[in-house]
Amino acid sequence: MIKVLLIDDEPLARSIIKEYLNDYPQITIAMECNDGFEAAKAITEHQPHLIFLDVQMPKITGFELLELLENPPAVIFTTAFEEFALKAFEKHAVDYLLKPISKPRFDKAVQKFLAQNIVPALEKSKEQNRQFIDDVSQQKESLDRILVRTGHNIKIIPVSKINYLAADDDYVSIYTDEGSSLKKNTLSFYEKNLSEDEFVRVHRSYIVRINQIIRIEPYEKDSHKVILKDKTSISVSKSGYAKLRKALEKG
Repeated sequence: MIKVLLIDDEPLARSIIKEYLNDYPQITIAMECNDGFEAAKAITEHQPHLIFLDVQMPKITGFELLELLENPPAVIFTTAFEEFALKAFEKHAVDYLLKPISKPRFDKAVQKFLAQNIVPALEKSKEQNRQFIDDVSQQKESLDRILVRTGHNIKIIPVSKINYLAADDDYVSIYTDEGSSLKKNTLSFYEKNLSEDEFVRVHRSYIVRINQIIRIEPYEKDSHKVILKDKTSISVSKSGYAKLRKALEKG
């Protein structure tokens, strides 16, 4: 039996998908979710093979939900807005349904998912979905918050609260006055998407908020360190020092 989740804040949209799924006895609906927070917990609990995921939802978007998942299931996106990277969906064969969803278009999406033997199809869809998430996450965007997952909980970190970020293997540690949180991403992503008027990459392993720096000190040969308001000492490379000087002069 194939388990699916319906994730949409509109009850009518979920009811239409439920009705269409009546023609697929091999598919069972494990749960319906009103928002991304509920969905994140449900995905962990039910381990669905496939999710029908709305892009625009309150609290967190469908894209933000996927970023929180270590092992995302196969996804059929649903959206009322054509501007949500439909060409990107097609490129990676991650199907999408444009609302209002017609039965023929729904059947085409589900049949594409079922076209191969179930296990290979699931693994292929998961890999395509991971590739899509990676590509979308590398697109330049204006960040105003970062979502991180700790156990079953989702934490929203406003960018305005970040003091500095540090590389941590395949993750980035995000430091605020409340402590640190891990996010699976790269420093390069944050260097590209955080405001250069507020943040500067001072080292291959560190990005700091400029207004958190209280002084710069020499440190070993041709290098420096910055001291932040919370007394944290962070290494500054030679190239990072040049970036920092430029940012400070600009400010």
